[in-house]
Amino acid sequence: MRIELTNLGIEEINNGACTGSNWIETSGDETASCSPADGSVIARVKNATMEDYEHLMAKAQQAYTAWRIVPAPKRGEVVRQIGDALRRHKEDLGYLVSLEMGKIYEEGLGEVQEMIDICEFAVGQSRLLNGATMHSERPFHRMYDQYHPLGIVGIITSFNFPVAVWGWNSMLAAIAGDVVIWKPSSKTPLCAIAVQKIISETLIACGVPEGVFNLIIAKSGVLGDNFAADKRIPLISVTGSTVVGKRVASIVGQRLGKTILELGGNNAVIISQHADLDMTLQSVVFGAVGTCGQRCTSTRRLIVHEKVYAEVKERLIAAYSSITDRIGDPLEKNTLIGPLVDKYAVANFKNALVEVQEEGGKVLFGGQVLSGENYTSGNYVVPAIIEAENHFKKVQEETFAPIVYMVKYKTIEEAIALNNAVPQGLSSCIFTENLVESEKFLSETGSDCGIANVNLGTSGAEIGGAFGGEKDTGGGRESGSDAWKAYMRRQTNTINFSGQTALAQGITFDF
Repeated sequence: MRIELTNLGIEEINNGACTGSNWIETSGDETASCSPADGSVIARVKNATMEDYEHLMAKAQQAYTAWRIVPAPKRGEVVRQIGDALRRHKEDLGYLVSLEMGKIYEEGLGEVQEMIDICEFAVGQSRLLNGATMHSERPFHRMYDQYHPLGIVGIITSFNFPVAVWGWNSMLAAIAGDVVIWKPSSKTPLCAIAVQKIISETLIACGVPEGVFNLIIAKSGVLGDNFAADKRIPLISVTGSTVVGKRVASIVGQRLGKTILELGGNNAVIISQHADLDMTLQSVVFGAVGTCGQRCTSTRRLIVHEKVYAEVKERLIAAYSSITDRIGDPLEKNTLIGPLVDKYAVANFKNALVEVQEEGGKVLFGGQVLSGENYTSGNYVVPAIIEAENHFKKVQEETFAPIVYMVKYKTIEEAIALNNAVPQGLSSCIFTENLVESEKFLSETGSDCGIANVNLGTSGAEIGGAFGGEKDTGGGRESGSDAWKAYMRRQTNTINFSGQTALAQGITFDF
């Protein structure tokens, strides 16, 4: 399939900064965005400079003073219309996501749908920015909590979800009364430019001030640590590796700023002897090979009961064998597995396989890098299944590639301990028809992850729930539930209508 990128406003050379609908004539170095599918140049971007950043920042600061006093439901109406604009461009934008990132077209469409869904969620949330009223210990006093906008929110997104993560953050920030500055991954800048072009007409039609929705594309040497260190940005939301997240958190922490950290995952599926294996295998295969293993929620480990281990292994190898001929161009309808994002990802894939085998791991299936006329970019790999031990160094790490490790267990307590015995704590699940096992897994003695599912895989969260994880995953929460509170500052208020002074805790201070 082919869609004209001009439908999305993508030009041969594109400016790398925008304050909403006005594009800044950026003067930084040009960089090319290449498709991982075939290595071809899609388009080029002129990176922003610090001068461009300061211009954009001034607009953001000015816009905040106006945007924060717009009633929240009216901010929600803007978000509703942004959702409508995304819906009109769903096919085009899904195509670009697939072309630039490498996930299959069906997943590209799904990612845009996530953006549409979070817009709908945020519209409703704009009427539910609720505080709480509390009874005072003092007579004729009233106490309550309320929430106010924070200010400027910096959003740093990763290549694997080049548009949806911006939606999770920016739509909630917008209804909260914040303004955003989006710094997308350098691997997927065109997706960000396309989103900005899609929403620009809506911003103009709704009279949204320039500076509420900002985009900046700049090299990390120009805008990196200094972005995190900028005191004008009270909240930085980062999606990326644990290494990057720790660095950003350290810098922001030095100025006592706030962070939302969505970092690495090392997600396990516990497969019980009581599991429905047909349902289990279908979920496991998608979780492990979907997006070519480049989701933070991708299935990395299978913790399998010894009584069904041999059957699971046999059926998993058979399932993988059946889909190897469906690795290829992500824009072809028959494709199930597209390429890794670039050659660095391929190198990490190959190195992980070497290292885990040196530790004693056994390759059961896959691991090859594909070549030939259908794989000219060199980014296509055969997903791998490895028998390993949970304590192996490489199993303890997240490799952002389609590698799944198989580990045996005997008791549910052992399985839960293995699930938890990694530094990361994002997503987890158990497949079982046994009520006691499922309840143990979800109890305070169960999974230590931010996401814990029963009879549902690790990958593919709904926007209605708060998304995020514990430990080295960073502790942040985005998207649904009460994640909106992270984008606002909380204030406790007490009103005295008694006509006299009354101190708390019954203290007397007469003079």
